[in-house]
Amino acid sequence: MNSNRLKSRFILIILVYFSLMCLASVVTAGSETIKMSTTTSTENSGLLDALLPELAKDTGIIVKVFSKGTGAAMRDGIDGNVDVIFVHARTREERFVADGYGTRRYAVMHNDFVLLGPLDDPAGIKGMQKASEALKQIAATGALFISRGDDSGTHTKEQALWKTTGLDLEVQKSTIFKKGRKRTVSFIYPNGSNKWYISIGQGMGKTITFADEKKAYTLADRGTYIKYKYGRDVSLDLEIMCEGDTILHNPYGVIPVNPDKHPHVKYRKAKQFAEWLVSPKGQFLISNYRLNGKRLFYPDAVK
Repeated sequence: MNSNRLKSRFILIILVYFSLMCLASVVTAGSETIKMSTTTSTENSGLLDALLPELAKDTGIIVKVFSKGTGAAMRDGIDGNVDVIFVHARTREERFVADGYGTRRYAVMHNDFVLLGPLDDPAGIKGMQKASEALKQIAATGALFISRGDDSGTHTKEQALWKTTGLDLEVQKSTIFKKGRKRTVSFIYPNGSNKWYISIGQGMGKTITFADEKKAYTLADRGTYIKYKYGRDVSLDLEIMCEGDTILHNPYGVIPVNPDKHPHVKYRKAKQFAEWLVSPKGQFLISNYRLNGKRLFYPDAVK
C-alpha cells in the first residue's frame, strides 16, 4: 500500500471518529442523569425496562437505578443519596413527606400481594379468602414460612398481616450501622416460631426462589411472582394459595427528594420524571405492560 493510500485511510478514520463524537454529543445534548432508589419488586418485574427508555426519548432524562428494599430506598432519600424514590409502603411514604424528606407522593400504580406455597400445601390454606386466617393456619401447623426480613415494603406488609392474626407476637430489635450511623430495626414474628419461620434478609426474587427450593410459604407481590413463574426458562413450583383480600392491596408511589433538605439533588428533573410517570403516556405504558400476556400493574393516576 503506497503512502498516499495510507494517508487517505488515516484521514478517513479521523473523519469517522469525529463524526461519531459529534453524533454522541447530539444524542446526549439535553440529557441528564438522575439517581433513583426503588424496590427489588419494581425492578424484578421488568417494568422499568419498558418505562425508562420511553422516558429518555420523551424527556432526555436518564435514570440510574438502585434496587433494594423499601426501607433502604427511603433511607437513600433521607440521606440525600438519590434524587427520587419509587417504593411501595404508603404509610411510610406519607411519613417521609410529612417529615420533609420528600416534596410530594405521586400515586403511580398498584398490584397486590399474594401468599405463595408448595403444591402439596401442608398447611391446607389454598383457596382461603382471608390472609390472616391463612397465616394462622400456617402457624398452627408449623409449616415452613420464608420471610424477606429486609425492612422492605413486602416485609412491612408481612409484619402488618401477622398483627391481624391475633397470635402472640414477638418483637426483636436489631441495631445496624450504615455509613457510620446507628439505626434500630424492629422485626415482628409469631412467638415460638423459630423452627418454622425463617428470615433471610434478601430481595423478593431471592426470597421466592429460596421458598421454592424449601417447599415453603412466603408473601410476594404478584408482579415478581408472575415474572419468576412465567418469565424465566426455569419456572417455579410455588402456587398462589391466598389472594384477593383487600388487606393485600399494594400501592406504589414515587417521591422526589426535597431540595430544602438536600440542595444538591436534581429536584427539577426528579419532579419531571414523577410527572411523566403519572402522565397519560406513563400510565398507558404501565397499564399495557404484560409478561406472557399477564398484566402486572394497574395505573392509579388515571380515572
